[in-house]
Amino acid sequence: MTYDAAENLADPDIQDEQELFEHFSFVVDPGQGSDRIDRFLANKIPNVSRSKIQAAAEAGCILVNGTPVRQSYGIRPCDQISIMMTVPPHHFELIPQDIQLNIVYEDDSLLVVNKEAGMVVHPAFGNFTDTLVNALAFHLKNLPLFAGGEIRPGLVHRIDKDTSGLLVVAKTEFAKMHLARQFYEKTTERKYSALVWGNFDENNGTITGNIGRHMKNRKIMAVYSSGNYGKPAVTHYQVLEKFGYVTLVECKLETGRTHQIRVHFRFIGHPVFNDKEYGGNEILKGTTFSKYKQFIHNCFTMMPRQALHAKSLGFSHPVTGERMFFDSELPEDMESVVAKWRHYSLYNEKLI
Repeated sequence: MTYDAAENLADPDIQDEQELFEHFSFVVDPGQGSDRIDRFLANKIPNVSRSKIQAAAEAGCILVNGTPVRQSYGIRPCDQISIMMTVPPHHFELIPQDIQLNIVYEDDSLLVVNKEAGMVVHPAFGNFTDTLVNALAFHLKNLPLFAGGEIRPGLVHRIDKDTSGLLVVAKTEFAKMHLARQFYEKTTERKYSALVWGNFDENNGTITGNIGRHMKNRKIMAVYSSGNYGKPAVTHYQVLEKFGYVTLVECKLETGRTHQIRVHFRFIGHPVFNDKEYGGNEILKGTTFSKYKQFIHNCFTMMPRQALHAKSLGFSHPVTGERMFFDSELPEDMESVVAKWRHYSLYNEKLI
């Protein structure tokens, strides 16, 4: 039986006398500020609404330090939180799949892959197959790290499904720990190329603000400028090319929050071009002429995803200590749209 924990968090029919199984477990950080447990868990568990968590609490399925609590319980540092259900947790089976990968570098410790847009990085609810990890499980099936059934073997970072670009993948436990520490200590270098709506007065800048799950739409993130909600995030950007109504920028990350570039640029009024989740798939700048609207529609058709590419990646090799740096070209769909805008602005110089 396939059991979707996210969909069954709010099962009101669970009775105290039934056997319960732990599906999620969290220990509250020592520095965590005060917060309701339903809000805390909504930010911790992907694809679960706050209302389902509240129903789970009413059913007695949320335990803190072994005792059921109500949805309004105020979490405390070092609290041990468990979410219990009447069915055993679903154990993912990682299915190796012979999917072609664009591997730009590989040795005994790691590989660097240039992920195409549209590919999910790792299996999760709704995406158990056809992911990057399924492909890696086939390519690296003889390695111990990829034979143990772990759902995210070798991964130390990820990029969104509809973002293309470079990822480093560990092939050994030592390499995984070493690379993960580099990402944690922010000694890696990551630069993205993004086509965003609007023009910029300055050629470079920095965007800051806590990023956390959106209060109403749990599928997206939002920027919170004050308070304890969300996690600190910093994005530096530099203008590469101006096209009047859109701008090509280079982004350098200090942090690696979910949807960081997409939500940060939405926050400053420059959504990523054709980003459906953050409003970039609307005509936000330009004229009202039908020819211009057709031009934008053609761009969206040529590149039916957000114009975001993880262009370069730098890190220290976990074994040799050598500083490694990889760079990639813009993928064909994004390059075509940039070229189309370049041609458009050339014949409409008054836009610039």
